[in-house]
Formats: sequence, C-alpha cells, structure tokens
Amino acid sequence: MGKPTGFLERQRLSEAYEPAPARVKHYREFVATLNDEQTRIQGSRCMDCGIPFCNNACPVNNIIPDWNDLVYRGQWEQALKVLHSTNNFPDITGRICPAICEEACSLNINDESVGIKSIEHAIVDKGWQMGWIVPQPASVKTGKKVAIIGSGPAGLAAAQQLARVGHEVTVFEKNRRPGGLPGYGIPDFKLDKSLIERRVRQMEAEGVVFRTRVIVGSKDVPAGVANDASEHIPAEKILQEFDAVVLAAGSETPRDLSIPGRELKGVYAALEFLIPQNRQISDKKANPINARGKHVVVIGGGDTGSDCVGTSYRHRAASVTQLELLPQPPEQENKATTWPYWPLKLRTSSSHLEGDTQRLFSIATKEFIGEQGILKAIKTVDLEWKDGKMSEIAGSERTYPADLVFLALGFLSPVSSLLESFGVDKDARGNAQAVTDGPGCYATNTAKVFAAGDVRRGQSLVVWAIREGRQCARAVDEFLMGSSSLPR
Repeated sequence: MGKPTGFLERQRLSEAYEPAPARVKHYREFVATLNDEQTRIQGSRCMDCGIPFCNNACPVNNIIPDWNDLVYRGQWEQALKVLHSTNNFPDITGRICPAICEEACSLNINDESVGIKSIEHAIVDKGWQMGWIVPQPASVKTGKKVAIIGSGPAGLAAAQQLARVGHEVTVFEKNRRPGGLPGYGIPDFKLDKSLIERRVRQMEAEGVVFRTRVIVGSKDVPAGVANDASEHIPAEKILQEFDAVVLAAGSETPRDLSIPGRELKGVYAALEFLIPQNRQISDKKANPINARGKHVVVIGGGDTGSDCVGTSYRHRAASVTQLELLPQPPEQENKATTWPYWPLKLRTSSSHLEGDTQRLFSIATKEFIGEQGILKAIKTVDLEWKDGKMSEIAGSERTYPADLVFLALGFLSPVSSLLESFGVDKDARGNAQAVTDGPGCYATNTAKVFAAGDVRRGQSLVVWAIREGRQCARAVDEFLMGSSSLPR
C-alpha cells in the first residue's frame, strides 16, 4: 500500500449528512460525497492486511484494496476502471449497499473499518464529473438476440454485459421506467433516479433496447405489485423471437399480514406508499396516501420499513412507530465471535433520526381496529423468545393509535404466473430453480431460459442482484457462442 502506516495515523471520516430538520423538507439526496483529499486520506487507511476479507465479503468481489491504493496515489481514472471491472453500477451500490465489506475489514477487528462505501461513492461520482464513464458498444455483433425480463439491477447488469460482447439485447419492463426496485421502491432521498436514467442512456448507446409498459408471460399480477403495462406479450412469442431469455423480474409478491381488520382503509403494503411517492416526484402526480398529521405505524424493521419512516417524516406525520417481531439486537456486536461476518446488531438508519421514532421489539400485531371501515388503532401483544421460538406474554396486550399502517414485511417470491408462463420449475420457496455453479449454471429447466437475481435467489441485496446478473450473462454468452470472454 502507498501508506503502510495510514491506518495508525488517520481516523475514519464518514460522509456528512445534511441536518435532519433541513433534509425532511425535501426528497433530494442529503449525503455529501467526500472531496478528493478526504477520499485520498481514507484510502490510505487500507492496511495491506494480506488477506482482503473485504473482497471476499463483497458479493460482487470488488477489488477494494487496489482501488483504495489507487485513490491514495491520485490515480482516479485507473481506480474507476478497477471498480467497474467487477461492478456495473457503483453509483447505485455506493449509495444503497449496506457495506458488508466494511464489517469484514481487518481494521474492524479492534478499530473503525475503512470507509469503503464512501470511497466507492467518491470514485464513481468523479468518473461522471470527469467524463470518464462513456458507452462501450461492441465492435462486432454476433447476430444473437437476448430478451431480459425485468429491469432491476440483475436485469440491467446482464443486459449491459451481453450487449458489450455483441448480442442484440432487449429489456422488457412492465412499468413506465426501467430500474426495478431501486427505480421505484427506494426513495429519491436515498437514490436520485437521474443516476439510473443516465445508466439507461449509456446502455442505449451500447445497443440495449428498452421496451417499457410491456408485461411478458401472464397478465395476472398480484395485488400490491406495481404494473403500468399497456401491452402484453405471451411467453411463447418471446421464446420464438429470441435465442435466449433471462428472467430477472425480482421478488415482487409482498408478504401480507392476515389478521382481523386487514381490509380497513389505512392499511397498505409498503410499496403502495413508496412507489407513488417516487412517481409524485418524477411525474408530478400526487401520492394518494398522505401521512400529514397522522399517526403512522410501520410493521417491519428492515430497510423498506426505514424508507417508510423517512417518507412519513417528509409528509409531516404526527408520530411514527416501528414494530419488529424479533428481539432488539445488541447495540454493539462481539467482534471476537462475529468478525468477518455480517453481525447481528442494532442498526439505526438516517430515517430513524429524522424524528422521534418509537421503535418497539418483540411485539406482534393482533388486530387492526377501525370505525366505519377506516383504521383508527392497532392491538398488539408482547412476545417472549426462547430457544428461537416465540410465545405471547399473557396480559401484555396494548392498543396504539394508528391512522396509517405500512406493512414492510418483505417479499415472498417472484410473481408465480411469470414462471408458470415459461414453464420454469420452482424451488420450495416459489423462486425460479437454477444453480449458480458448474455447466449450465443459471439455466432453468426450460430450454434457453435463464434466471438471475431475486427471481432465483429470493429477496436479497442489490449487490447480489448485480453479481447474479453478471454471472448469468456469462452463462448466456457461453450458451450462445460456446465460450465467453465475460468475467465470471
């Protein structure tokens, strides 16, 4: 490394946040990218540990020590090339990835880890500013046609990789714009949608064709799944017209909570709130759900729940309460027993700090209470956990005021009718069945149909989607051409 003692001399410097009272007044990104000198100093903290656990922990296997060192030496353009060698969209992951790599950093054993995510963020932002990120169209066309169903991170990564080796790639998306969950579900204050739009423009210049508002396979879409489609194409037609098909439609079926009162007005799946809010910003069409002055309860303690919390504060909610079925994790993990793995610990998001968020753990919702069909309150019960099993605590029932409830309980599986229309076998959880290693990886039981991302592995992280999209692209290229120059 350029600065062998950097980790001894410099402390971690985190990206600055716009103060909460100011940022809740808008939907713009509020995280400040480190400047060149701050990034260089942070890069110097990479300690030449010998075994880069960060690289192994990262699902896309980013070559983190290399670009840390290159930034320290001021070789920004080369750092960008190394970053892009494993990750098609670091401008997305540098903002919304949970940074598994930082938990695995060797410095994290007894100090604060290298600010890997902030360095990634700075590298790609500088790349766009300097004009280094340009289309990379293939010099030779293969004449092979590939259909990608879904335009989330897995579909976009597969499409870009396949287009760059000369295949004719068409991406089909049932909604109005490409982007999948990052484009529609994640709030603009965490990920500005112009970042996705410029990547789409880059890919169009590389030859990728995007066909939006087109639903492929079955027209049947479960309640709570966004669908703007005005055109339907049967699976049989796709199979006839394309040499290979990649299913990358994500895991969209929301987990519901079937308890008394579920039908009341005021109880919504999380994306029924978040997607219209993004559309309000992009299309100037008002979100039909307004939390202003209302008591909001978010059921579910993950990232989607946090997004509901932050959006509710921007609506000027009267109060926000977040419920979690599981016990409260420890505030600090025991690194001796968890490192280098992702630890279970209490994680407080920026959204939680934007208001007086009441976070309740080991609690279950028993009933939604309403008047004349409108939600007014929820009834809960406290839980006791023993040996991994939960039981209700007698006499612990409580009632909380609630004008709006958002169910942020995760997603069960891809839309089953899509897999059925292509005749694709499912695993026990309802995902597309396909292996990820060895001959025929990512291929389903249906000839020339492949599956990657959440549609195959279930609900997961953006970095896993990008990884699977890239690996699937190589498998498709091998299927079409007999071999592939794409990275694994």
